[in-house]
Amino acid sequence: MHYSSFSLSNGLRIIYLPSKNPVTYSGFAVDAGARDEQTTEHGLAHFVEHNLFKGTRKRKAWHILNRMEAVGGELNAYTNKEETFLYAVCLSEDTERAVELLSDLVFHSQFPASEIEKEREVVIDEINMYEDTPSDLIFDEFENLLFENSELGHNILGDTNSLRGFTSDSCRSFSERFYHPGRMAFFLSGNFSENKLRRLVDKYMTVEDRHGNTDYRREIPKDIPARSLSVDKDLHQSHMITGKRVCSAFDGKRIALQLLNNILGGPGMNSRLNVELREKRGLVYAVESGLNFYSDCGIFTVYLGCGHKDRERCFELVCRELKKLRENRLTATQFSAAVRQFKGQLGISADQHENFALGVGKRFLRFNGCESLEETYRKIDLVKAEDLLGAANEFLEEEELFSLCYH
Repeated sequence: MHYSSFSLSNGLRIIYLPSKNPVTYSGFAVDAGARDEQTTEHGLAHFVEHNLFKGTRKRKAWHILNRMEAVGGELNAYTNKEETFLYAVCLSEDTERAVELLSDLVFHSQFPASEIEKEREVVIDEINMYEDTPSDLIFDEFENLLFENSELGHNILGDTNSLRGFTSDSCRSFSERFYHPGRMAFFLSGNFSENKLRRLVDKYMTVEDRHGNTDYRREIPKDIPARSLSVDKDLHQSHMITGKRVCSAFDGKRIALQLLNNILGGPGMNSRLNVELREKRGLVYAVESGLNFYSDCGIFTVYLGCGHKDRERCFELVCRELKKLRENRLTATQFSAAVRQFKGQLGISADQHENFALGVGKRFLRFNGCESLEETYRKIDLVKAEDLLGAANEFLEEEELFSLCYH
């Protein structure tokens, strides 16, 4: 993968990936998320993201909404625990329109009070919808359990009480602390001239760096003892999740753990958990394991939904599969097949242009670089079967697992 990168004097980093694709994907990755909120601000990072679309110095909400839609393009954003993304998708001929609009939203949003009031109700409806979806809600609640008394331990949306207290000043305060060029990366992938991109960046992004809160540092969550929680929600189905903290995005053990996770409960229908719980026994519709890596820690999870009477049996089967991974080294044939499957999944995922561009933005924000698929493959090839066994023994001890059940 060929790419070029450069920085502006205000600290903004730019990464450009040339492509023959007639569609351009561009946007800002901002190093700010839910874990950066103060105690009275839970939900504010996400609320700011919503209100970036509600007015700038020269545009009202309608003009923002219509700017990309009028040419068939898309404008979108999302917030997670550590980053906020604001991005656009458009035809190559409309790239400048996208770059100018994105820059206007990120650097010149005004957070008008009239729009704040309307958007507050929109987000409250989003919270209500989310709480009506236990298969989604349980993941956030599990992180709250795992990171109790940490800023990682509250959900991204916040709650109704916190939202009621947010004002235009609240949004401006958060924006001024975190939305400055030194905490951002801008990415662009498309059939677009790099020289023209440099001109656009100079034209629209050479804003003054406000520096924000230069003393701010994220705190690593403290370890807490594993525990289990069962919540009666009067549901037709039980939802269960179990897991623990693992290594960070910067840890060299990460790739072995990703490969191990893929074998256990990754997206393939031949994952061990899917075969044992669904294909052989018909106990579940959905079962999966997952990894989420943060800058200083990570999370391993196993999730499933089943009938109430099958909860204990399903949990026993999950623990049995974890035990197999800890005690039995993969044969050479099994290991080779697992590596080949993982590489294939990564290659296909890289061909999904929007997700690929967002992934590039995130990697560049975190690592200040972006490795090619071939480089990732080479790292996978360095993993040995005994590395998987080591990762299983370190990260999959069932005595150290937290668990949460909705029923």
